[in-house]
Amino acid sequence: MAGGESQNPVSLSERELQIIDLVAAGLTNQEIAEKLEISKRTVDNHISNILTKTATENRVSLVRWALQWGKVCLNDVNCCPLPVSGDREVF
Repeated sequence: MAGGESQNPVSLSERELQIIDLVAAGLTNQEIAEKLEISKRTVDNHISNILTKTATENRVSLVRWALQWGKVCLNDVNCCPLPVSGDREVF
């Protein structure tokens, strides 16, 4: 895989997934901190941990990784409806 992106999906916490979504939306670390009501340093630490877990080198490669593994949905790109808990739809 080009760009040092992880070839296997990794386990991320709900907070890490939330932060990836906000990074993909174009928010800065300061804006993420304000939105989540946490410190910028905490966001910096989360991003650092996420980059390590996903074997990505920067925010751009992180968003590419997240799109590849279906962790984010941008403007109806890479989106699929997920079944609601308890509902089983057959297509």
